[in-house]
Amino acid sequence: MYALLMTGPSQRVDRTEIREIEEPRPGPGEVTIDVAYAGINFMDVMARRGDAGYVGAWPYAPGLEVSGAVREIGSGVTNLAVGQRVGAFTAGGGLAEVALVRAEFVVPVPDRVQSPVAAAAPLMLTTALLLLQDAARFRPGETVLMHSASGGVGSAVAQLVPVLGGGLRIGTVGRPGKVASALNSGYDVAVARGEDLAEAVRAATDGAGADIVLDPLGAAMLETDLAVTAPGGRIVLFGNAGGGEQVPLPSAGRLIGGNLAIGGFSIRRLWATAPHRASSGLRRVLDLITQGRLDIAITEVGSLADVPAVHQLLAEGRGDGKYVAHLQG
Repeated sequence: MYALLMTGPSQRVDRTEIREIEEPRPGPGEVTIDVAYAGINFMDVMARRGDAGYVGAWPYAPGLEVSGAVREIGSGVTNLAVGQRVGAFTAGGGLAEVALVRAEFVVPVPDRVQSPVAAAAPLMLTTALLLLQDAARFRPGETVLMHSASGGVGSAVAQLVPVLGGGLRIGTVGRPGKVASALNSGYDVAVARGEDLAEAVRAATDGAGADIVLDPLGAAMLETDLAVTAPGGRIVLFGNAGGGEQVPLPSAGRLIGGNLAIGGFSIRRLWATAPHRASSGLRRVLDLITQGRLDIAITEVGSLADVPAVHQLLAEGRGDGKYVAHLQG
């Protein structure tokens, strides 16, 4: 079978290649999936550049979410069937014709959910839902500020806020040219981070500030987050898109005095340590899609050969929304 492999850390595509490798076979508690579509995520870029915690050894097989059909079942797996249509978190190796997955990472896909969207659900859509509902404890009517609003998770957050009860949606983007993309995703207000973000948030909220701030930027914006969060607000850090050293968190006294909370979220670690919680979130997302309450725009690329160029788009901040690769079927 063919798979995408990264042979060493790089800022560009020079160490990413397609290789023919041996097809995996499932062990106890595992399944293999014939991958129809695979999600392309910024976490692939973080792995490619060698960020700590993403690659155990080189070569590394990227790809963290897929949709397709169960190919083979290992011993002890009783809740899945060969040929069943599924979506799955893969923990790596999803950008391949066949993916090996722990059975507890796999969820059946309803007939009404299209396969490209199902490939975006295990990581991107589930992240957006759990960020809002579980990590930030969103309540209807609250104002949500989302950094990197034009990306995949940002686009999903914009769609989910009305589904969960509604509220003002403010998005930030890395460059002025992406403001229109954030507005098209559903944000009520969008601003480039080079502008006076604090003033823009105050103006949009009549001085009240944001109830929730969702920040994947590695705490580089933390001082601004603190300045724009309303009393009783929650800041959730869920990535380190810029790479580099994390900044120190504020003192307990500052949080207490401001009536603020800071939390962290990692969908990869949730799948690894509490897969029942992650899979429950995935099922909720698929139900919302089935009910017609959630509709996400997806950009398809035609093959594995197109994926490195998309990784570079994401690395350079030029990506727009969610990308998935069409592998077969």
